[in-house]
Amino acid sequence: MIRKKGGKETPAISTASLPDIVFMLLFFFMVVTVMRETEQKVEVKYPKATELTKLEQKSLVTYVYVGPPTNAYKKQFGTAPRVQLNDAIADVEDIRTFVQNERSKMDENMQRKMITSLKVDADTKMGIIYDVKQELRKADALKVNYSAVVRAGDL
Repeated sequence: MIRKKGGKETPAISTASLPDIVFMLLFFFMVVTVMRETEQKVEVKYPKATELTKLEQKSLVTYVYVGPPTNAYKKQFGTAPRVQLNDAIADVEDIRTFVQNERSKMDENMQRKMITSLKVDADTKMGIIYDVKQELRKADALKVNYSAVVRAGDL
């Protein structure tokens, strides 16, 4: 009978593939992470709605924010509702050039399918919204969407 001296030891774990795994995870998170495109400078408390539909192609959507400036911008812009286009607070008259610039970034066959989504604060008066819609008409941006949240009782 042959006996080995000492107990059985487990072999050391190979760490040769560890850098490959780390880089694979890093690459995965870099690909799936979506960076925030715009910094919101106006407050938007979404109105509640009953009939909602989800947008299919978000790449065709251009957002126009309307609401009172956030606390950081109240000294600069006051407390009246303002229009935000991308990262800048703008005048209503700037909407036409904004829509044209956004259209020029799209493919030619997708330009007619562009949707303008209005993210409007629930307490904003209709006057500024009317002015925004008139400018969108002049810019030939006729597909308009209003962003809202589901009412609590309709879940």
